[in-house]
Amino acid sequence: MKPTFALIRTSAGTSPVAIALGVAILAGLFLFPNFVQSPYALHIMILFFLSTIQGEAWNIIGGYTGQYSVGHAAYFGAGAYTTMILMQYKQIPPWYGMLAGIGVALVVSLIIGSICFRLRGPYFVLASIAVAEIMRLSAMNLKDITNGAEGILITEIPVFKIGETIVTDFLSKVPFYYIGLVIALITILVTWMVQNSKLGYYFQAIREDQDAAHSLGISLPIYKNIALALSAIFTSLSGSFYAVYIGFIDPPTVLALDISVQIVLICIIGGIGTIWGPVIGAMVLVPLSEALRSNLIAQMIFKTGLTSEESGIGTFLKENLAHAHALIYGILVVVVILFMPDGILGWVKKLTAKKGRG
Repeated sequence: MKPTFALIRTSAGTSPVAIALGVAILAGLFLFPNFVQSPYALHIMILFFLSTIQGEAWNIIGGYTGQYSVGHAAYFGAGAYTTMILMQYKQIPPWYGMLAGIGVALVVSLIIGSICFRLRGPYFVLASIAVAEIMRLSAMNLKDITNGAEGILITEIPVFKIGETIVTDFLSKVPFYYIGLVIALITILVTWMVQNSKLGYYFQAIREDQDAAHSLGISLPIYKNIALALSAIFTSLSGSFYAVYIGFIDPPTVLALDISVQIVLICIIGGIGTIWGPVIGAMVLVPLSEALRSNLIAQMIFKTGLTSEESGIGTFLKENLAHAHALIYGILVVVVILFMPDGILGWVKKLTAKKGRG
């Protein structure tokens, strides 16, 4: 009997051009730090990898299984806090803390799944939000463990050794770049395996019609929990990686609701239930977020002459646009839903199909 996770489709239909393009992009990503030494450029790429990991992870439970969790900050925070607490108080290197974070996230996902999967639709969404908020409030109040609102600050990361050989000392952004790239590639690979497996078909059957899937002998609690566990593993990894990279965490930065919302937006904008949708969503959201943070959008408006920097509108934009993430994201989601309901990837596919027919 074939294992549940056995692949049942191959990429035999992939064109040579697509394969060559993929190899070229992959080679470019691995060689990127050799040609670009700018710390800011590397920082943007690291954030892109983080967003890709988060989007792909959420896509397993939301895109393929149809369970729209808006509480993934719980797993992100579980990984971040576990790694940082072990490194701060027990001097355990972060690469071991990441594994511990995965274990904690799995336990949390099983607890959440056993409770919340009794609900469907908007009730499940609300329950997932409530669980993440419970974890945020717990982190705020368990000061002896989490340091409460003050957060946890790490000033030095232990060198990574294999035996007596030092692999990296984490004194630059390059090690973080490669770690983020490898985790992102693994996450994409796992998503591809899920999509092309019997397990993935079970997930998609549940997404399309839960009652019909149950009537065919698919255990809804088991497969929903498997999907949530897979999603939690990679979300936890992204949280651990983020915490080590930034060096500081507190409840608002790793357990806030807007983190969960941003993870969902990555998939909505790029395309839910697709392998490359989260990648495209990350390509849109990361530059947009950085442009808002650095007030680049306001500067571009001033340069185009739409308004002057000294005017009332200009002053308002300078003071408020950098903090208007929720507003801009909301506008972006409305535009995508109205004009690109299948995300950017679905919109591009429709345009390509129309040109092909024309």
